[in-house]
Amino acid sequence: MKFAESKEGGIHAKLGKLAGEWSGMTTTWFEPDVVADESPMTGKMTSILDGRFVLYEYKGEMTGKPFEGLTIFGFDLATNKFQAAWVDSFHMSTAIMLSEGDVGEKLSVFGTYFTGAETPRWGWRTEIDIVDDNNILITAFNVSPEGEEAKATETRYSRIV
Repeated sequence: MKFAESKEGGIHAKLGKLAGEWSGMTTTWFEPDVVADESPMTGKMTSILDGRFVLYEYKGEMTGKPFEGLTIFGFDLATNKFQAAWVDSFHMSTAIMLSEGDVGEKLSVFGTYFTGAETPRWGWRTEIDIVDDNNILITAFNVSPEGEEAKATETRYSRIV
């Protein structure tokens, strides 16, 4: 019953608005305030498992080299948390980043990634802002072990289909 209500007019309905094909530009920063790359990006978001999750598949280039990735986004009604599992061929190497976040204006999740055996893990916060039915903004931030955030990527998408 709770899932049916969420799918009808709650968080799962909001997630469902992401479904479609998207095109836009991604800006990448490797250090604060210094743009490292701006490249076209395409994405496809599919509602899966009767609207429980959204599968996000994307392709683009980074400094002239192709890359691609996948994320599964969801919302756990039991814990009242957004969740994501993310992999790609550039940032994540062979790891899967698991992320979680609280309900807010934007879909926002936070995970950590390995930076070396002798170094603390760094954080990665991803936000999806549904600007309107045809435009979304996906922004990711690197978060230092001390908690300082710096914008890492920003993808501005417009709906194709």
